[in-house]
Amino acid sequence: MSSRSGPTTTTALLDALKDEGNSPVWVEFDARFRPILHGFARKLGLNAEDAADVAQQALTEFVRDYRSGMYQKGRGRLSSWLISIARNRAVDIQRGQGRRKEWRGESALDQVSGGSEMQDPAQLTAIWDAEKKHAVLAAALTELRSISKMSESTIKAFELVAIRGVPTAAAAKECGISVDEVYVSKNRVTKQLREIVSRIAEAYEDA
Repeated sequence: MSSRSGPTTTTALLDALKDEGNSPVWVEFDARFRPILHGFARKLGLNAEDAADVAQQALTEFVRDYRSGMYQKGRGRLSSWLISIARNRAVDIQRGQGRRKEWRGESALDQVSGGSEMQDPAQLTAIWDAEKKHAVLAAALTELRSISKMSESTIKAFELVAIRGVPTAAAAKECGISVDEVYVSKNRVTKQLREIVSRIAEAYEDA
């Protein structure tokens, strides 16, 4: 459903998701929100495996509720609904871990409420927005790699310096280019990436 002319908006995805036989739209919906949900759960303190379970449960539960009419877009943002589901599933997992600690005679106090970050709606939204931004950037970099004639070393240098915060000299050594070329790479990628990020981000605005 998406294309280089513009990714499918979340509203369009939701409309198409009403059709249970539309497998491609489910694949696209899953690809868009699973990374955000996984990163969101990780920020709540879950390990990678538990975070993957939360993402799967949240996606499955949302689609079930949506198709049964429980979610209505006019009554709230999609992100708020997904945040609520993911947060509840994360708390369930941590409470389960707490009970297992109690059975072993260990302290479970740090698991009872899931931590203050699971209680503050503003903080939960901030975590979600940060993970969404990360997902948009990842999608933009994937597209850039598929359409650009820039070398992999150029794009990698940008990722190392601009995203991962690697010192310029270290990035140059890892990519096999000069320090000056790292600066040039960063500027070239930033210029092309800005337009792609803007276009992809528009598809997430109603989520």
